[in-house]
Amino acid sequence: MAWGGLWMVLGWVLPILGIVALVTWMNRAGSNRQERTALDILKERYARGEIDQAEFEKKRRDLET
Repeated sequence: MAWGGLWMVLGWVLPILGIVALVTWMNRAGSNRQERTALDILKERYARGEIDQAEFEKKRRDLET
């Protein structure tokens, strides 16, 4: 009879701990993503050929000030 109470507690505690572990893991995985800066986006546009060197330099100077 005492074992029945233990199994009932484990039946509640283990799924709750599993959910907490899953949410914690998902938050850590999401926080590892690096946000792109405006300069990163500008460099990507220049690399793709969307803007020329003169426009890239002008916008880069604007961002640095």
